[in-house]
Amino acid sequence: MSVLPGTRAAATIAAALLLAALPAAADKGKRHTEAAPLVIGHRGAPGYLPDHTLESYTLAIQLGADYIEPDVVATQDGHLIARHEPNLIATTNVKDLPQFANRKRKAMVDGAEEEGFFASDFTLAEIRQLRAIQPLADRDPSFNGRFMIPTIEEVIELAKRKSREEGRRIGVYPETKHPTYHQQLGLALEDRLLAVLQRAGWNHRHAPVFIQSFETANLKALRGKTGVRLVQLVDADGVNPDGTLAFNPPFDKPYDWVVSGRRGSYADLVTPHGLAEVRTYADGIGPWKPYLISSACKLISNGACADSNGDGLVDERDRALLPPSNVVANAHQLGLLVHPYTFRNEQKRLASNFGGNPVNEYLAFYELGVDGLFSDFAGTAFAARAMHLLKTDQASGK
Repeated sequence: MSVLPGTRAAATIAAALLLAALPAAADKGKRHTEAAPLVIGHRGAPGYLPDHTLESYTLAIQLGADYIEPDVVATQDGHLIARHEPNLIATTNVKDLPQFANRKRKAMVDGAEEEGFFASDFTLAEIRQLRAIQPLADRDPSFNGRFMIPTIEEVIELAKRKSREEGRRIGVYPETKHPTYHQQLGLALEDRLLAVLQRAGWNHRHAPVFIQSFETANLKALRGKTGVRLVQLVDADGVNPDGTLAFNPPFDKPYDWVVSGRRGSYADLVTPHGLAEVRTYADGIGPWKPYLISSACKLISNGACADSNGDGLVDERDRALLPPSNVVANAHQLGLLVHPYTFRNEQKRLASNFGGNPVNEYLAFYELGVDGLFSDFAGTAFAARAMHLLKTDQASGK
């Protein structure tokens, strides 16, 4: 793993941005060469602007993202919109709008009770009255209330328009959010999403589209209906002090396994046997990044992590990296792509080995051989990729 001193980061990134542009043809239903590894704008560019807005997606593209990721939920009248969850309370200003005060309620989402305002209780016309907000308290809230909630059609049209304007191929990477939940509401996402893609001319194998899900059954059903590339997401509840992953409901297993009574956990999907099963219906995996490179901390007497750096906080900066797992190699042996999530710039999210420089984290995963990754800060991912490719070219004598 290569690590660059933090003091050199700004100059290195500036140089990398000038050297990293990769040409790509406009999509015409044919096979195209894609940038590798892919930079995927996770919810757009939420490190700067509110999640899942056209403005956030546009910024991600301007920062170099090859794909933008809209999470897909359904409205009461069956339209697909881009929101991180069916519950709108954390990502919109709905709680501040008196006309919707009576919509607040409790609901069960994947076996867990939530209170809030749910997209399935709103028509698209009503969704148009909402505005997006920044859900994370440590990020800039100054754009709260300014941007509308887009439909998936609008996200695809943006990707197409920006492809033409930028002269490169920009794709969409939709996630079907809580598919069993939506099926139980009579608002199944899959056929609706395929219909949108069909109208856009993007329901085919070589379209700039990946469809992802944390569940398995809907991906298996999609495999029989579309040639679009599919990705199995792999979750967990947390990282234990020793670096092993924790599996507690509702993040322990795909919810369709809960409903069907299937035993096991998400970890089973990244064993050699599990990967072989995934290969029968998907083209890749999207693992939480600790599946690939985890970290551990020093313990104090109560078994909790110690404040190793003495800053009065306990976070990722107090953890040290463990050796990489063999998940990437095993997946590649089966021809599966690997797109881990989620990469962020905040110092508190970076293990001690990275020296406070987020570029170093990207380099570690690029050097591990991932085929792409999800980032809240597409520009940093783009710059780090340029650096990685320059190093790779230099090492190969190109």
